[in-house]
Amino acid sequence: PKGLVAVPFTPVPGPRLLAVDAPARQALLQALKSHALAKQWSSLHLLFAADADRQSSQEQDLLMRQTVQFHWQNAGYANFEAFLAALSQDKRKKIRQERRKVAEAGVRFEVRRGTDITPEDWAFFYRCYSRTYLEHGNQPYLQPGFFDAMAQTLAPYWLLFVAYLDKQPIACSLLALSDESPQPVAAYGRYWGALERVDCLHFEACYYQPLVWCIAHGVQRFEGGAQGEHKMARALLPVSTHSTHWLAHPAFADAVARYLAREGEGVGQYLAHLEDRTPMRRPA
Repeated sequence: PKGLVAVPFTPVPGPRLLAVDAPARQALLQALKSHALAKQWSSLHLLFAADADRQSSQEQDLLMRQTVQFHWQNAGYANFEAFLAALSQDKRKKIRQERRKVAEAGVRFEVRRGTDITPEDWAFFYRCYSRTYLEHGNQPYLQPGFFDAMAQTLAPYWLLFVAYLDKQPIACSLLALSDESPQPVAAYGRYWGALERVDCLHFEACYYQPLVWCIAHGVQRFEGGAQGEHKMARALLPVSTHSTHWLAHPAFADAVARYLAREGEGVGQYLAHLEDRTPMRRPA
């Protein structure tokens, strides 16, 4: 078995060591390593860790791994058209074409936040979510009880986009919101599902509708989660995320350290390659 320090089922970066200062983080890490040794764990992993956790991990000689996510940053856009104006012409044209396909199909959206999301909405969302997982050959790992608990205990931090066709709901996407008051700083794209197929509906539900909402509400960042270069076409740009790792077997740890050094060079080259493919309009 291995030890994992992370938020279950989510790639959202953030603090993993709940400590007031650097010495406390060091003490927590040492205690974690001692616990892992006592339990004869093969390894210990801190995923999507904050910078402070990463620095403390380096001082404890944990291995560092760099990965890439794709985030949208709000540059103070007045509206969605102002955002589009910041993109290159081909990306701007593509987004307009994709949105037009959904609109011409007769699909409209309603947005519900927090306690405005009814039990019926949650039930419909789960139908969409579970069906989409099953269609891809996967079991939905979150069960209805999880979403019931979220509705009861963390309702203000959820945002639901529901797609309608001929007055019938056909799809929805669910976002999580950060907990700043009165307005969240960040939104996190998490889950979506559909009962009917409409060309480009996924893009509209999971990217364009959330971005319209983020711009209208002054949200500064929209995180699309792990993986997916296709997100760059929707102006979600690459950012580095980090994890730290301790391996019990010294020879294995040495081999992994050499691999991570080579992988880190590759990730740096990959980020440079992505930067050359930016969807943003370049200065004249």
